[in-house]
Order: sequence, then C-alpha cells, then structure tokens
Amino acid sequence: MTDCIFCKIVAGEIPCHKVYESRDFLAFLDINPKSEGHTLVIPKKHYTDIFDIPEKTLEKLILITQKIAKRFKEARVVDGVNILHASGKSAQQTVLHFHFHLLPRQTGDGLDLEPKSDYEKPDEEEMKEIVEKLRRRKA
Repeated sequence: MTDCIFCKIVAGEIPCHKVYESRDFLAFLDINPKSEGHTLVIPKKHYTDIFDIPEKTLEKLILITQKIAKRFKEARVVDGVNILHASGKSAQQTVLHFHFHLLPRQTGDGLDLEPKSDYEKPDEEEMKEIVEKLRRRKA
C-alpha cells in the first residue's frame, strides 16, 4: 500500500531502528514509546488487521514476538512484557497494517494498562447469549 507508513518503512523510504529483520518480518522501535524498548513487530507484506492476516503468517509473527521478548529479558532486567494488538478503528488501531506492540515492563515503570471504563459487566444470561452466538459461527 503506497500510503501505509509501515509499508514505507519496509521499503526503506522511512528510516527505523531495527530490532529484528527476516525476509518476511520486521521489528523496530516505536517512535512514540509507551515503555523503554517499545517495539512494533510486523509482517513485511501488508495485512490490515486480525481479520485479514493469514493464520500461518500470524503464527510466525507471534513466535518472532516471543523471540524478541526473550531477547529483552536476556539483555536487561525486565519483569515482564505486554503484547498488545488492535484491529479496527473502533479498537483504536491507528496504523492499518497488522502489528503487535511489544512493551518491555519493569515493576514501578508507571505504565498503567488497567481498564478505567465504566463498562457494565454482562449478567449470566447475557454471557450465555454471547457464547451461543459465537458457537453458532464457524471459525
């Protein structure tokens, strides 16, 4: 896609700080990090979201994300990581090229990902209805 910033990074039109690169995948530091070492892990081929990316590509991508997370753990002291993904504008996806956010974490780093919504939890009957709707669909 000619207007996709991640595709431009893959093509070398926009510079990045590469953490990992293979023939089909790229990981680079986020220019607006939420934590030290915040890394974006992407397929080089353009896929918009979770609904678009092929299963095999997704499988490889999560394994690469795990590999990078392990490197962070080996390279410096991290207590954990968050792996985040958003699909669709309603989920706050801002770059419409499939990617994982890998956020290295340390105790007391100040990053708060706890939900702050006043979303009302569904009751038992509503939960059963949701499960039934999902079960009727073929995956």
